[in-house]
Amino acid sequence: MIKTPAEIELMAEAGRLLACVFTHLDAMTLEGLSTLEINDRVEAFIVDELKARPASKGQYGYGFVLNSSRNQVVCHGVPSADEVLRDGDIVNLDITLEKNGFIADSSKTYLIGSVGPQARRLVRTTYEAMWKGIQAVRPGARLGDIGFAIEKHARKGGYSVVRDYCGHGIGREMHEDPQVLHFGKAGTGATLREGMTFTIEPMLNQGVRTVHTEDDGWTVVTDDGKLSAQFEHTVAVTKDGVRVLTLRPDEKRAG
Repeated sequence: MIKTPAEIELMAEAGRLLACVFTHLDAMTLEGLSTLEINDRVEAFIVDELKARPASKGQYGYGFVLNSSRNQVVCHGVPSADEVLRDGDIVNLDITLEKNGFIADSSKTYLIGSVGPQARRLVRTTYEAMWKGIQAVRPGARLGDIGFAIEKHARKGGYSVVRDYCGHGIGREMHEDPQVLHFGKAGTGATLREGMTFTIEPMLNQGVRTVHTEDDGWTVVTDDGKLSAQFEHTVAVTKDGVRVLTLRPDEKRAG
């Protein structure tokens, strides 16, 4: 799914606005808020302030603007008034935004209050692993190079990579080709070409990589109840490398 330069600029605008959402979240005190309160604040900011559309709401019948995946929740956590963020929690907030017909997708794992060293290390390593994958993106590289770089860094830290979920192409639709695995063998898979746009969104677990979906049909948790963390960016393959379309201002030196 190759995008024209004009289409990538539209995606970059959606990405810029989505980065503003995370800057808005960064300024909040999340401890003591319910995940539903956070969802509602994000929806108001996207709609009222940014004049954009929360792309997740209504997608596949989902009723909220974000996923809130706390502690042992790997992904697709559903906001709830009964789930209040407490000191020591980690929580991934995964948000999508559509502007001018194009969608951007990003997530960040937040540390709530005083978080223990083991959880902090997991979160830091997951963020680093995402950037290892991003740094592997360039024309002529292979999709397997991305997964290999991520998994190598995760294993070095002693963590497992979730294999049940992956990154994906994105543009006018939330999910397009290709699938972007977060594990793999270097030099394998489809060849990256200028104009491709996709997400890189590794999920790292403290324990086993296996997961299961809870009875609500959405919430995915680790099989062993140990912590999981995730980070995500939307990227574009450029003539000479990679452009992170959802880059946040505090990340200008990251990667």
